[in-house]
Amino acid sequence: MEKNKQVIIDSLPEGKLVEGNYRLVESSLPQASSGEVLVKTISFAITAGTRAGLQGSASYAGAPKAGIVMNSTGIGEVVESAEESFPVGSKVLTQTGWQDYSLQKIESLTLMRDDVDPELYLGPLGINGLTAYFGLLEVGDPKSKDTVMVSAAAGSVGHMVGQIAKIKGCHVIGVCGNDDKCNILIEELGFDTALNYKDANFRQNLKDATPNGLDVYFDNTGGMILGSALFRMNTGGRIACCGVVSQYDTSSPEPGPRGIPGLLINNRIKMEGFLVFDFAEKYDHATSEILEWIESGDLKILTDKVEGLEAAPRAFVDLLAGGNIGTRIVRLS
Repeated sequence: MEKNKQVIIDSLPEGKLVEGNYRLVESSLPQASSGEVLVKTISFAITAGTRAGLQGSASYAGAPKAGIVMNSTGIGEVVESAEESFPVGSKVLTQTGWQDYSLQKIESLTLMRDDVDPELYLGPLGINGLTAYFGLLEVGDPKSKDTVMVSAAAGSVGHMVGQIAKIKGCHVIGVCGNDDKCNILIEELGFDTALNYKDANFRQNLKDATPNGLDVYFDNTGGMILGSALFRMNTGGRIACCGVVSQYDTSSPEPGPRGIPGLLINNRIKMEGFLVFDFAEKYDHATSEILEWIESGDLKILTDKVEGLEAAPRAFVDLLAGGNIGTRIVRLS
């Protein structure tokens, strides 16, 4: 009888996440009842934001707990169904978690288009792409010729933010954690400038790269990079607060940056946090526009892929250390 392999949260991390916080188990294959379908996972995304859920700092994730399957958005194939709208063989997007099979209520499923690469739904057509789209365009509100900076710029959200800003006619600066990533941002994705925040001269490099200041800062990191950006913001500038990856994987987060609220007041800076779910009624329009950009070649998508369910914990730890470029996807055999 076929079993369901699952990766469960064996213990909540104290300090940095380690592979030992997870355990691979086997359980009986779940059986679908009325209003449910059984989904076989094809692949799922690993994102830094789920670390916030383990920390208890993501209100939408609920209280962190051990003994449950690690959560994630994934794509899968319906293998058992009595629902006409989701017949066997349908490809769907849902919260698969880190497991081979999952039972899903039909209201939690998104049917994927046959003419679109399914894995695009884990990047540009899913939460990552929609976060980049709405965070920049709705919250950051860039204008043509604005100078836009994005942190974690080689990550799953950041690499799309910078390209969308270029599509809108902006001058774009990416901040990331090594020189190889900086080269990719400039040479492959068309960023105007890329800065390594680990460089001892980062603050001076940022000052040199922004002679006309910053109009929009898309913040994925918080911490020192946010603090540096604040002092380069122009009057009327906008800061879109998307994530705080520098604070997730630690038991001793940095204090908030200097200059708040003084800099915000004096320079009339708008600093706004958001969740992508705030824009749910606009998803269809956004995904259509994103798909057009991909098909035209204006938006290039970066992914790095690992194979096998058992590789997921190591892939997550590595991502939190900055090991990924673009969206990290775990493929199941």
